[in-house]
Amino acid sequence: MSDKIIEKIQSAELDEIYSKPYDPELAEKLYNPQKPMENRITDIGPPYYAQFFPPVIKKNYGKWKSHEIIQPGVIKYTSETGDVVYAVRCGTPRLITCDYIREICEIADKYCDGYMRWTTRNNVEFHVTDEETLRNLLEDLKSRKHPGGSYKFPVGGTGASVTNIVHTQGWVHCHTPATDASGIIKAVMDDLFEYFQSHKLPAQVRVALACCLNMCGAVHCSDIAILGIHRKPPLIEDDRLENVCEIPLVIASCPLGAIKPATVEIDGKKKKTVRVNEKRCMFCGNCYTMCPAMPLADGEGDGIAILVGGKISNRCSPPKFSKLVIPYIPNEPPRWPTTVKWVRKILETYAQHARKYERLGEWAERIGWERFFEVCEIPFSEKTMDDYRLAYDTYRTSMHFRFTSHVEIK
Repeated sequence: MSDKIIEKIQSAELDEIYSKPYDPELAEKLYNPQKPMENRITDIGPPYYAQFFPPVIKKNYGKWKSHEIIQPGVIKYTSETGDVVYAVRCGTPRLITCDYIREICEIADKYCDGYMRWTTRNNVEFHVTDEETLRNLLEDLKSRKHPGGSYKFPVGGTGASVTNIVHTQGWVHCHTPATDASGIIKAVMDDLFEYFQSHKLPAQVRVALACCLNMCGAVHCSDIAILGIHRKPPLIEDDRLENVCEIPLVIASCPLGAIKPATVEIDGKKKKTVRVNEKRCMFCGNCYTMCPAMPLADGEGDGIAILVGGKISNRCSPPKFSKLVIPYIPNEPPRWPTTVKWVRKILETYAQHARKYERLGEWAERIGWERFFEVCEIPFSEKTMDDYRLAYDTYRTSMHFRFTSHVEIK
């Protein structure tokens, strides 16, 4: 990082410019009708991030010398100046209430001078500068529980552990989900909680969930990914489609050109509608986004697929995309036992066989994907083959197969 940026961050002038609260009337105050281009604000954007730094973070910006994980969920940062900061990482739900946010603010006010931060995987982090405050904070967090007895702010998710699961909206809010999100994650993390609060694994394991193929979650690049899938084309409500949808827009919305215009007769009246070529449809739900008369949700067809082996990190090997290993598991609310069983099976098999610091995808590639299916006892089928015709880089182009005795029993 350049000295100029660090100097800007630590400059007192920034406090004057950026610490002021957002003023929605600022543009109107600055507007001069005689000179409309004078003082013109074209890009307001979010508030400048530097104004939210705790004083110790701002003081040592760009000067951190080292960090170490002193226990699961607690990271100690040491600066070149000698300052020390302890970051306490807590797993939180993806969907939270106002009361929960107020409780977070109360904790931040009590121990951290009102400062806290969110991580990219929906953790909340509290920063303190001395060990006594750290101990008091950890005891306080441990004492806060839900009425059912589970922790409100479980500390963990650092190092060689299962990190907090990122997920999408699911049945709570999303309009095209094939499965739930919060319910599955609750069930999975209840089962894997010991791995969230410990360092038992060879390396960190990132778990993600997306409730449909549009993948608002990080399922394409997580060690274990839970993906909601549709298996049937949309239901076309001919009687109301032309009244609520723009047919040219619906046709254009399909990435595979599977939708075409049609005319049907209902009660002696001709109505404009559309038809779907089922062989081309990939059940993405994009048409339903454009047209509410083409619902995609289906109680029997919708379910879950499991993918493994993705990562973003460049450490030891380049980033990797996830690979499909279990093509379909039915939805089983409220606790999704089959999904929970397979996630635990994959995780514990990895923990038993992988080398230290080896991510799940790296382990699978080292032993061979054929062997991965065998040791995880996952049935292999033709649906697991990568047959996307444009994915030339992912094709197996070598004759060096690792043959095993693992086959699907029919």
